[in-house]
Amino acid sequence: MYNAISSNIWKSFALVAFFVALITGIGYVFAHALESPAILPIAVVVAVISSVGSYYYSDRMVLAVSHAHPATREEHAHLINSVEGLALAAGLPAPSIYVIDDPSPNAFATGRDPKHAVICVTTGLMEKLNRIELEGVIGHEMSHIKDYDIRLMALVAVLAGTVVLMSDWMLRSFWFRGRRDNRNGNAIFVLLALVLALLSPLAATVIQLAVSRNREYLADAEGAMLTRYPEGLASVLEKIDQAPEPLKEASKATAHLFIANPLKKADGFLSSLFSTHPPVEERIRRLRTM
Repeated sequence: MYNAISSNIWKSFALVAFFVALITGIGYVFAHALESPAILPIAVVVAVISSVGSYYYSDRMVLAVSHAHPATREEHAHLINSVEGLALAAGLPAPSIYVIDDPSPNAFATGRDPKHAVICVTTGLMEKLNRIELEGVIGHEMSHIKDYDIRLMALVAVLAGTVVLMSDWMLRSFWFRGRRDNRNGNAIFVLLALVLALLSPLAATVIQLAVSRNREYLADAEGAMLTRYPEGLASVLEKIDQAPEPLKEASKATAHLFIANPLKKADGFLSSLFSTHPPVEERIRRLRTM
């Protein structure tokens, strides 16, 4: 666990450095391709702001796009009591608790560290789970908080989204402004700009997948150790996997944060290859062999 915490802290710094370099590189290439020097400083500013913003405000951004609202003791007393009890057992400060009004069962944790952590669940999750199953979900999310997965995954969500938006904006700028003759010899930069615009979002997606998949198995195991009942989480994963409806408030940028893939499941090799989560069947098998 301590190795995981140390690794995630360093990975967070490395991730920020990579995305700053990637966004700056995109800006440099497009500045030459469009013969507009102003694009490069704009790209640098965007990279710095998105990095700082993702560190300090990624939890607020994720909660905002998910349309989550704070849980109240009047409506969600059982949820709040379960979170506070497991936080005490895990030796963590009690995280803030939010709810998404959606019938699809799911949950996620976010924040930059255990002192600024948030656990968010859907109303569908609370309606479909019993007390032991709910504790299994919370134990899983507590593990993400304790291991600093929340910082790493929130950074990925915001920075990857920034790369996608910036690539799309620059590609549109290229089509509107880049059709003039390349008499100044910038054809190489035009080609590089097109390649970056097309491949940068793919690179950001691959990073999301690599970060998310590896962390889920560990969080499952640590969550089961915290609750002392692996079957509780295994049963939850079965219910989420069998739920027919996707989570309406989820997107490709935030899907990797959830305990299970919140988007509509698709079959096939490519779908599994680019899934944000490891196979549910394998996660359940591992839990039931503990």
